[in-house]
Amino acid sequence: MPLRFTLRQLEYFVAVGEAGSIAKAAEQVNVSPPSISASIAQLETEFGVQLFVRKHSHGLSLTAGGRIFLKEAARLLNDADALHDVAGDFAEKVRGPLAVGCLLTFAQIVLPALRMRFERAYPDVRVRQFERNQGQLLEMLQRGEIDLALTYDLELSQDMTFEPLMLVPAYVMLPAGHRFAAKASITTEELADEPMVLLDLPFSREYFLSAFHQRGIRPNIAERTGDIAVMRSMVANGFGYGIANMRPLNTLAPDGKPLVFVPLDGDLRPLTMGVALPNSEHRTQTVQAFIDHCRHFVVEQGVFGAERAVGQAAVPQK
Repeated sequence: MPLRFTLRQLEYFVAVGEAGSIAKAAEQVNVSPPSISASIAQLETEFGVQLFVRKHSHGLSLTAGGRIFLKEAARLLNDADALHDVAGDFAEKVRGPLAVGCLLTFAQIVLPALRMRFERAYPDVRVRQFERNQGQLLEMLQRGEIDLALTYDLELSQDMTFEPLMLVPAYVMLPAGHRFAAKASITTEELADEPMVLLDLPFSREYFLSAFHQRGIRPNIAERTGDIAVMRSMVANGFGYGIANMRPLNTLAPDGKPLVFVPLDGDLRPLTMGVALPNSEHRTQTVQAFIDHCRHFVVEQGVFGAERAVGQAAVPQK
């Protein structure tokens, strides 16, 4: 059975135990005597012990069990105060734990180098990383399982804040020898009859297919995969074209075959890569330091083939 008591009740009990009187304790903690009496009675009922012997002429005296209880209650209150100090350190200093989520479609490109540089700059931060799809990242943010997520501005809820980092337009991914490989751009109409290898992930899937649906085109989906690396290798081996919002510096598929990335010409809006996090009035210094680090990293490293970094202006949410 869970215990039903509060730190406030323990505070009142310790005050009475040390003062020897409810009236004196009430003056010290600035609470009415009936409130203190009620709190002590609730503690005695909850734990099933008598904490005080009540004497009309001499106030209250601790029982033998009450003396032990007083010692442990005082220790617990001190531990609670220490938690406030720890929380204050986390809020005011760049230190402590940081749980970082990252969209798995670009985690392999961005996260290892970004994290290593951050940990070298802030050795007192303990980073845990989670690579997930967009739906999973949003759920983890809502459940408080991660502090922030490196992701795209896809299906963000109103209770989230998004710090934009970089615009990433859509590219058509092709094997090097494809007849469209030398084109400056490719339209969805030109792709209509071509076999497609669809990156089949929540929200990403709908985003890619919307490029065709808004033109009244039904794409020829030949293959599906939820792994971006597998999609690249399938494209490189001639199973079809793919669409992705990234153009890595190394344009080889995982099996070493070359790929070509051609801009997709159409109405599909560019995505914005950034940091998503729950709305909060009190952002810790550690979280802010990580966001600032991401912004500098994106500009300096030129990830995604040096796409255009964005400033600190808010990005409209869907």
